[in-house]
Amino acid sequence: MPAIDALPAACAVPNHGSLSRRAVDEPAHPYRTPFQRDVGRILHARAFRRLAGKTQVFTERASDHFRSRLTHTLEVTQIARTVARALGLNEDLTEALALAHDLGHPPFGHAGERALDNALQEYGLRFDHNLHALRIVEYFENRHLEFRGLNLTLAVREGIIKHSRDYSAADHPELAEYFLNERPPLEAQLIDWADEIAWLTADLDDGVEAEILTIGDIRGGVTLVERHFAQLRTSYPAAPEKLLLQESLKLMLNSLVDDLIAETSRQAKGIANLEGVRSAQRRLAGFSPEMERLRREAKEYLYQNLYLCHELENGHRQAETVIGDLFSAWMSEPWKLPPAYAQQVAREGAPRVIADYIAGMTDHFILQLHRSESKAAVPERD
Repeated sequence: MPAIDALPAACAVPNHGSLSRRAVDEPAHPYRTPFQRDVGRILHARAFRRLAGKTQVFTERASDHFRSRLTHTLEVTQIARTVARALGLNEDLTEALALAHDLGHPPFGHAGERALDNALQEYGLRFDHNLHALRIVEYFENRHLEFRGLNLTLAVREGIIKHSRDYSAADHPELAEYFLNERPPLEAQLIDWADEIAWLTADLDDGVEAEILTIGDIRGGVTLVERHFAQLRTSYPAAPEKLLLQESLKLMLNSLVDDLIAETSRQAKGIANLEGVRSAQRRLAGFSPEMERLRREAKEYLYQNLYLCHELENGHRQAETVIGDLFSAWMSEPWKLPPAYAQQVAREGAPRVIADYIAGMTDHFILQLHRSESKAAVPERD
């Protein structure tokens, strides 16, 4: 691994100050940092538990071994904390951001997100899972007597919406408090890359487990796998191919993490504090040019051979049908929504409220609901 120059401590988000403040003031905890408290609140949230029932990639193929949104989130958290520790950043803040990064995803993975976004576009709206996650932690989680939502720190709320993209202040005036004209802290910047490292390696693994990808095809299409696999096969000629793949994926993950740490350290060289991170011309977290090329190669391989493959088309169509049917049904009869949601229609508008309701569902729940609604729509014969 390349040598790492330690980042100045002032580049990390401190456990005190403006970024640790909450919308509703609370007394300091005697032995937990503000961000440790955020970690606990996210872990105990109902939205976090529902990630166990949400698809990561596969919507139809059942297996106890495939990643769910929850297991994926835990893998991202482990990677992100490792990177934060190596760079001398705030590990507690990083953990909170990693745990929250997928809270806003609807059922059926990215296929479900596209279907929900398409439904909303007919009414001039969009679905954005980062912004929906913010709605979850600010409003939909209701577990405290003193306030609505989780009352997370400003740093965590900023990172939830800005970890993977930038938002225009002109397009989103409601997000003005989140420093839209500035870069997010490094703790937030590294989450998107930890996320990608996790799913690049995990989806290759799950793709083989689903018998959609073959080890030989992966070796021919993903250099980051083949460079390790070939060496391992020479060293362990009698080892089963699947075990060689597992070890290769582990080494692939390690090489991506090593490069992310080293390159982020290099890009941040000369940055003395958090203000310097925020005013940088571009985000500082990322990969070296060579690793970026290899990352793009692996990502393109997965899109062409797994995410867009014929075997997953039925699941994608199912997501479109189920979400489209339920969305249309409630648009026609919004009073049939659960009372807590129906009461919001006058204030938020039916399309947004329906999207909020659907986005919170697990795969199993929405399929069960769709079957019951479809059955109710068919008149009984005499």
